[in-house]
Amino acid sequence: MRLNSVFSFPGRFFSLLLIIGFLSSCAQQTQTTPPADMTVNDNDLAQLTTTVESYGDIELPIEMTLIPKKSMAMRTDSFQGGVHVFSGKVQMASLRDYIVASMRNHKWKMVGEASYDSTMLAFTKPNKTCMVVLTKSSELTGKTEASLYVTEDVAAINRLNPFGEPIKQ
Repeated sequence: MRLNSVFSFPGRFFSLLLIIGFLSSCAQQTQTTPPADMTVNDNDLAQLTTTVESYGDIELPIEMTLIPKKSMAMRTDSFQGGVHVFSGKVQMASLRDYIVASMRNHKWKMVGEASYDSTMLAFTKPNKTCMVVLTKSSELTGKTEASLYVTEDVAAINRLNPFGEPIKQ
């Protein structure tokens, strides 16, 4: 008779089975730690950033991909620069914070910011400038577009004037 009263309340019986199952699975789990001599190679790690063109000091999240049809670059003996347009499924505010932190880590100085529907960030380094314009490319896709306008005075690095002649000191 007692057994019938348990089954007359199927919710209680089912709850009891769930609790017993949960406790038994928790008891079977063991915590493992990796061996102390285990090392991680850089080659084993997934790439986390995208480097902009040949500028090793300008990075974007890996979710951002280059749009070649909207991008162009120019190199001469005294100048290097271009417009590099990337798109990816990232939030604009998050991308802005990532860029500011990354540029700061690479010793860029943030000299200005303006925002309304788009956000514009301006950075400088000796002999370099970088302006970044962030816009939402589509509400439906959730993608954000980043246009980077980069200039580098190569002549100043090499101590040459714009005509390729050494600068007298």
